[in-house]
Parts: sequence; C-alpha cells; structure tokens
Amino acid sequence: MSGFDYVISIGGAAGQGIATPGNILARLFARRGIHMYAYNAYQSIIRGGHSFLTVRCSDREVRTHGDDIDLMICLNQDTMDRHLEHLGPGSSVIFNSDTIEPGEATEGVQLCPMAVGELAGKGANKLMQNTVAIAVACQLIGIEFSALADVLEFQFSAKSEELVAANVEVGKAAYDYSAANFQPASQSAPQPSEPLAVWAGNQAFAMAAASAGVKFYCAYPMSPSTGILHWMAENARELGIMVRQVEDEISVICMTVGAAHAGCRSMCATSGGGFALMTEGVGEAGMMEVPIVIVNVQRAGPSTGVPTKTEQGDLWQVLGASQGDFPKLILAPSSPLDAFQTIPEVFNLADKYQLPAIILSDLLISDETSTINPELLNMHPVIDRGELITEAGEEVDNYERYKFTDSGISPRALPGIPGYEHVVASDEHMPNGVLISDEYTHPHKRRAMMEKRQRKMGGLLEDLPPPVIVGDSNAEVTLVGWGSTAGVIQEAIEQLATAGIVANHLHFKWIVPFHADEAVELLSSCKRTILIENNYSGLFHRYMRGETGFTVDGHIRKYDGEPFKPHHIVAAVQKQLEGEVTLSVPYEEIIV
Repeated sequence: MSGFDYVISIGGAAGQGIATPGNILARLFARRGIHMYAYNAYQSIIRGGHSFLTVRCSDREVRTHGDDIDLMICLNQDTMDRHLEHLGPGSSVIFNSDTIEPGEATEGVQLCPMAVGELAGKGANKLMQNTVAIAVACQLIGIEFSALADVLEFQFSAKSEELVAANVEVGKAAYDYSAANFQPASQSAPQPSEPLAVWAGNQAFAMAAASAGVKFYCAYPMSPSTGILHWMAENARELGIMVRQVEDEISVICMTVGAAHAGCRSMCATSGGGFALMTEGVGEAGMMEVPIVIVNVQRAGPSTGVPTKTEQGDLWQVLGASQGDFPKLILAPSSPLDAFQTIPEVFNLADKYQLPAIILSDLLISDETSTINPELLNMHPVIDRGELITEAGEEVDNYERYKFTDSGISPRALPGIPGYEHVVASDEHMPNGVLISDEYTHPHKRRAMMEKRQRKMGGLLEDLPPPVIVGDSNAEVTLVGWGSTAGVIQEAIEQLATAGIVANHLHFKWIVPFHADEAVELLSSCKRTILIENNYSGLFHRYMRGETGFTVDGHIRKYDGEPFKPHHIVAAVQKQLEGEVTLSVPYEEIIV
C-alpha cells in the first residue's frame, strides 16, 4: 500500500466557498507531484444545505475518495454535528471556534479550534476561515508555508493584490498558531517531485472531443454534463469550434445530426432526462447513417431524480434508444483518462461505420477532480473520417448513398458536391435514397436495407478490443464491473489481498456490440463471480445474461446516490464467500 495516503474532507453549506479550499489543495498537491482525487457530495441548491468535499492525496494514483477521513475542515456547525462521531483515532478536526461548538469526539481525535476573528480581524471577510483552515491543514501534513503562499497568490491575484496580501497574512498567522498548538498528522506529505496537471472529468471529455476534430458542439445545460458545455464555450473561439446552447434537447439532437450530415464532426451531451428527449433523433441518425457522438452523464433517476447524485441507471435507456432495430455503438469509459484516450477512437468508429455512438458516463466520473500526468495526453490523435467523399471527382452517374456492400458501409458524400446529389430522410429508402414509402413498401427492399445496415456490426465488433481478466488467473473470486466502478473495484482487490482473499477483475467498457463469446469463455473460467454496479435491479447483469446466458454467483449493488467505497466491496465479498448472502447492498452511515 501507499506510503502517503491522506484524506481531507471539507464540509459546509452551498455559498460558503467550499470549492476554493478544494481548488487550493488540488493545486498544492499537483504542484508537488502528489496524486489527488476529489469527490463532492452536494445538493441541488445555490445557498444552504450541506456539501461535503473529500480530497484524497497519495504518492500513487488513486481512483476513489477512500474509506476514512484523516482531517476534517468544518465550515459550519452542521458539518460538525453530522460527521464528528464518525472520525476515528489519529484524525483531526479544524473549525472556527468563534462560530462552531465541537461536541463529543472519539478518543484520539484531535480538535483544532481556530479563533478566526482574532487571527483575521473582526471586519475580515467571512471566507477568511477557509484560508485559515487550509493553512492549518498544510502545517499538519508538513507542507511548507511558502508553497501555500504561492498558490494563494495564484488563486486571488486576479481579484486584487490587497486580497492576496490579506490571505497570505492570515494564512501565515494560522500556520504558525497550528505549529505551536497542534500535533502534526501521523503522515507527512512527500517531498516535491515532477508536477502533475489537474482536470475535471467533464473537461477530459471536452478536450478529447476537441483533439478528435469536433467542430460542432450543442447542448442544453443539464447537470452533471454541463461542465462539457462550459469548457467548449470557453475555448470555442480559439479552437474553431461552433458551440450552441439551445432551448431543449430535441433541438440539440436535431442540430447535432444536421451538422454531422453537413460534414462536421459533431457531439452533444446531456443526462438521462435530456437523453429521453433525444431518442427520436438518435433513430434519425441511425436511419440516415449519419455519424454522431452523444455523451449521457448518468445521474439518479427516474425523471429529474436526484440531480447531484450518481447512478448507473441509464443502461437500458440507451440500449433501447429510439424505436426500431438499427446499429449503434455504446461504451462506458472507466475514468476521465480512459475517456480521453477512447473518445478519438469513438469518433473514428462512428465515421467509419456511419452510425450514432453513445458514451455512458456518470456523475462520479464527470464531476470528479483529479490529477493527471500530462505526458499521457495525446492532443493530436489519428483522425480517420472513413469513406467520406468531400470533393468532386470524375463524373458520377447514379450515385448511391446507401449502396449495398459486403461490409454494410456505403461511401458517404457530403451534401452539395457536384455529381453526388442524393436524398437523405428519416424514412426507409432504396440505395439511391428514394423513399420506399413513396412508391410501394416492397418487403424485399426493406429486408435488404435492414440487412445492409446490420452488416456493419460484425466489422465493428472486430474493431473493438475484447475484455480481459486483470489479476491472478487462479483467483478465488472474480469481481465483474462496467464503467465507473473500475477504480473502486481495483482498490477493493488490494484490500482483499491484505485480508488473505485473492480476487481478480473483469471489466467491460464496450457494451454494444458485445463480445459475447469472449465473455462466456472468461466468465466460465472463473471460480466465483460477483458483479458490482450502481443501480437497483442489476441492469448490466440482465443485459450480459441476455447476450451470454451466463448468470453470476453474487451481486453488490448501490443505489442511494453515493458511490461505492472500497470497504463496501470488501465487506460484501467476505460475507458472500462465507455463504451468508448472494446480494449485498452497502449502506454508508455517514450522513452526507
């Protein structure tokens, strides 16, 4: 396990500036080459309520926010009341003693009261308590004040030099007070090494799309997908991308299909409620064989559900997107980096096979903030537009947009090219695009065109890498997952090893088309299989069983809006191996 692995949680109400100390910590750690992963449990309100930001820092890459809290920063009484009893020995609590009463703490928990009014002056900005808390946190884990001062200058210099000076002064006073009065943490931050970058999950999706050559992005703001729109809008002019925020998701999908038909690489993003409105447009892209990419950032449903909580609940929604039976590509990346590295490939596949591609993310991935090694980011991936005709060639007679081919792929000419005029519409058609319903619905023509489109799926499946089992081939149990559960499953496997249980990991990213034969071979080789997913009814298991006929031995499911923690999976696996249960539903007692 890691030599340095430390979890800092910051709690308060919306409007208390929780994001600022989180950003300062993220930048501090990244500059020192310390890996960081942050998860924010927040409510769908602008002011008030309870938010709880957890920042985990480590000397190795981490993909979860961990199991325990080492240091808690309380910005209000509510946070103290909710969480103090759950802190264990060796942890510390920083709070403003002017406004917060600590309550009863477990033996071994260090209380760090800070008289913010005295340190900052009676007329100081209320948000100064955030700077005080961060300064104390840095002192406890052994980060020198000069490093914090540099980040404070970066954070506040855009506002005013006076604000920078005030924060540095208050921070130094708090740092010195902490050194004189509190015991340092049991772990010390490692010495600085190669710096890392910081990004949010949605930024990774947007950056990947830009690197893949997207020139049109359209969206209606719907959390938790809105961060993609923010990044696109902020960088659109510099990157030559047309970005449109329109009135609803019906308009979004129609504009995306139209831009793609005209030749632009086009993408849109939404959450489940918005995707529900897009589904007829998805079918239109399928019938017209227009390549588009849609990102569905899942949140708890149904309807508007719980807008700021995570869930893997939209799988069957995207499986059945739009009426009819037509080819589509569906995948679920496991992390922002996985998404960044995969999205250019998704655009290439959508162009090659001329079909809609749907990327399933969720709040856990898209709303996370984490460090990344910039050397892993290729901003100039290979761009392959497939059989795309972009200019007039020799004289063409009777161009067939939907020509019958062995692969099912027909050369696609952009509209307006001389000699390649053709009809494109949402009705079934003949190879030249003329609508079948305009003459007579000949069954053999309908059958031939359906088979032509579906032939694409065989080639597409061959282009996708099959799943593999990671870990000991002789493991006692195989943990099966899809999408965002990859990181927590991997850490749970490490903890199980410490407990003497050997586990390995079978993870699925490519969902449609599905490597059914390979999946059956892998699953059948396992001694025991347990499938882990963030939904109630086991949506992926139902899909996998339908494709393979294979039924796993056990299930671990969570559907309360919060993500899995490693200990949830460890405890559930242990109980299932003991024969106590076959379905585990972990519950977190900490009220967030």
